[in-house]
Amino acid sequence: QVQLVESGGGLVQAGGSLRLSCAASGVTFTRYDMGWFRQAPGKEREFVATIGSGGTTYYADSVKGRFTISRDNAKNMVYLQMHSLKPEDTAVYYCAASYAAFFVTRTTSSDYAYWGQGTQVTVSS
Repeated sequence: QVQLVESGGGLVQAGGSLRLSCAASGVTFTRYDMGWFRQAPGKEREFVATIGSGGTTYYADSVKGRFTISRDNAKNMVYLQMHSLKPEDTAVYYCAASYAAFFVTRTTSSDYAYWGQGTQVTVSS
């Protein structure tokens, strides 16, 4: 049974940093591309970043240069390091997994079969 568990969310002031973690279990981790999405109140879930098993990454324009996605295949972990946070980054952040024979850029929710429960990130102004 695939399970994704996020952690690391919290309250931070604008300009601050947070590091989100996602622990994956029940999967052969290296066969999955991993992604981070977020959903703000009243808005649709939106793509943030994705990483292939070999480390190839892709980011939404809104976070490029501020966020970094990474993974540790030995630990079945994926991370999202967030710097220069803005109030508009406030959202529930979700980790997602997609089985992949090779990396392609997956930026829509329907591309991912497995999801975590989410972790709240609140950025105060």
